[in-house]
Amino acid sequence: MDAMIRVEGLTKHFPVRSGSFGRRETSVVRAVEDVDLEIETGETLALVGESGCGKSTTGRLILHVETPTRGRVTWFGRDLATLGRKDFLSYRVGVQAVFQDPWASLNPRMRAGSIILEPVLAHKHLERSESQATLARLLHEVGLGPEHADRFPHEFSGGQRQRIAIARALALAPRLIVLDEPLSSLDVSIRAQIVNLLVDLRRRHDLSFLLISHDLATVRYMSQRVAVMYLGRIVERAETKSLFDGPRHPYTRALFAAALPATPGVPRADPISGEVPSPLNPPSGCPFHPRCPIAIARCSVERPPLRLVAQDHLAACHLA
Repeated sequence: MDAMIRVEGLTKHFPVRSGSFGRRETSVVRAVEDVDLEIETGETLALVGESGCGKSTTGRLILHVETPTRGRVTWFGRDLATLGRKDFLSYRVGVQAVFQDPWASLNPRMRAGSIILEPVLAHKHLERSESQATLARLLHEVGLGPEHADRFPHEFSGGQRQRIAIARALALAPRLIVLDEPLSSLDVSIRAQIVNLLVDLRRRHDLSFLLISHDLATVRYMSQRVAVMYLGRIVERAETKSLFDGPRHPYTRALFAAALPATPGVPRADPISGEVPSPLNPPSGCPFHPRCPIAIARCSVERPPLRLVAQDHLAACHLA
């Protein structure tokens, strides 16, 4: 059986231009390099890593907001690049997104009800009574009431605005929602409410999520599998429990050391040293070797493949 979403060899390079009117391409930013992923029906796959590692670009490629330089994305076994207009429209309906900043992603001149119903009315002709019933149901799904429908975005708190964004994403009954840092702009006191809402919606509607996040506590709570990105590449991929119980890549261990609270009596790994190399000129061999505390000579000249190191646990490290 084909996965809902399968990503194979996905690569995205952005050209860097110079000269008069930017006519001459001088180099490329290697934002995403040779990424393989799959998302099954009803699961949450988390994509984690430092800022600038390619997580959001990968999400945009899956949303087809960006087109890949090479590689492909398949939807239930069908390559997006070969879909006809009708099938591609079905894909657009089936894959929705919730973005990082609800203030920026909601039209400030539209009332909440119009924002939520906009995608439905773009694809379906509904009588007024049907549209009002749909709106009431969607507001209820995300914990808002009918009285919120006539308010503008600036009249809501950050958490309420994110609930509106989630209701809009649910409006077309999608199969997959890309959650791009959905909690990072919210107060800590509100985050747990939104996380629990998302988990409840996933179970209730058999949704799949691609969770793009740097919040490891949220990733551990929400996801079934995790992929770790560094400099545009997947360096480790495993079931959530396996990854958190025993990370095999030194970058993953360093991420955990930097983000998770220390355990009394347990030695803490050294945090990551140095800066992320430029994607304009990535290092040879393993991309992490200039910052890796256990790198050997082989690491600087030979890129390690993403290989199986334990049951359903892959890591791209010569020493994993």
